[in-house]
Amino acid sequence: MRKTLLLLSTLALALVITAWSASPAAAQGGILQKVKDRGRLVCGVNGGLPGFSNLESDGSWTGFDADYCRAIAAAVLGDRAAVEFVPLTAAERFVALQTGEVDVLIRNTTWTLIRDTQVGVDFAPTTFYDGQGFMVRKSEGVTDLDQLAGASICVTSGTTTELNLADTMRARGIDFTPVVFEEIDTVYNAYEQGRCDAVTSDKSQLAARRSVFANPDDHVILEATISKEPLGPVTVHGDNAWHDLVTWVVFATFFAEEHGITQANVDSFAGTENPEIARFVGTTGNMGELLGVRPDWGVQVVKAVGNYGEVFDRNLAPLGLPRGANKPWTEGGLLYAMPFR
Repeated sequence: MRKTLLLLSTLALALVITAWSASPAAAQGGILQKVKDRGRLVCGVNGGLPGFSNLESDGSWTGFDADYCRAIAAAVLGDRAAVEFVPLTAAERFVALQTGEVDVLIRNTTWTLIRDTQVGVDFAPTTFYDGQGFMVRKSEGVTDLDQLAGASICVTSGTTTELNLADTMRARGIDFTPVVFEEIDTVYNAYEQGRCDAVTSDKSQLAARRSVFANPDDHVILEATISKEPLGPVTVHGDNAWHDLVTWVVFATFFAEEHGITQANVDSFAGTENPEIARFVGTTGNMGELLGVRPDWGVQVVKAVGNYGEVFDRNLAPLGLPRGANKPWTEGGLLYAMPFR
C-alpha cells in the first residue's frame, strides 16, 4: 500500500512539474484580467474545514480562508459575492492551480522551500501562523509524545504533516504506525472510529475537526507543537501582477487592523488627513492603478470582510484558537503590513 501511495505521489509531483513548465496561466500572463473578464474569482479551498473553509448545509461557504477569497474578489470586482469556491484535496491543490482550474489557492497550505522553488507556485504573505500537533482520546491518559510509543497515528498523505510526523518520531526514537489517507474526512472518521490511537495535523485543523465530533470534550490536543506551519494564499509562479494583487489584499487586512479601520467605520476615513491612510482608501495617490484595480480597492476589501482581527474573531475565535503569533506586530505578533506608499 505504501509503495502504491509513493508511486502515486511521485506521479502527481511529475504532473505538477510538467504543468509548471507549460504554466498556461503564467504564459498568458493575465489572471487579473481573466478574473475581470469572467466577472468571478475561482478560489481553491479545503471545503471541509470548519473555521477556515466549509460548505454549509444551506449551500453557503463560511470560514477564514473563504473570507480571504471574498476579499480578493472585492478588490478586483467590487463584489464580495463574485467567488466560485472549488474544494480540493491536498493531492489536487497544486495541479488545480497550475492548470488554471483555480485562480488562487487558499487552502491551509504550508509555505516551504521545496514548494516555493520546485512546484511552480508563489506564496503570498502568511495569513495564519500554525504548528503541527496531536489529538488523542482523553480516556487514553496521554499527555506527551513519548507516551505515543507503539501507537497508530492517522495522518493525511502528501502533506508536510506526514513528513513532519516521520521526522519527529525518528528524531525522538519513538516507534509508531502511520495510518495514511488522502482525504481529510477519511482521516478523522478513522480516528473517531478508533482505527488509530491519535491523529496529527495543524493544531487549527485539529481544533476545527474536533468541533464537529459527536463528543468534542472526549478528545484533547496535546501541548506539544512539532513544526512551524505558515499558511496563506498561493498563486501560480510567473504571474507577478496577480501575485502582487493577492499579496496587497492580505496586507490591506493587516493595515486596517493596525489603524483601527473596520467594516463599520471604513467610510469615515474618506476625509482623513493621515497621508498613508488616504493612499489606502484611494483618496490620494495611485495605489489602485499600480495594482490594476479600482482606486478604492482597500475600502472594498474592508467592507467585504473587515480587518484581519474581524476575520479572525468571526471565524477562528469560536474554535477556541488564541491569536498568539497572529497578532499585529504592534502587539507582539508577526502580522506586519508593508508600507502603503
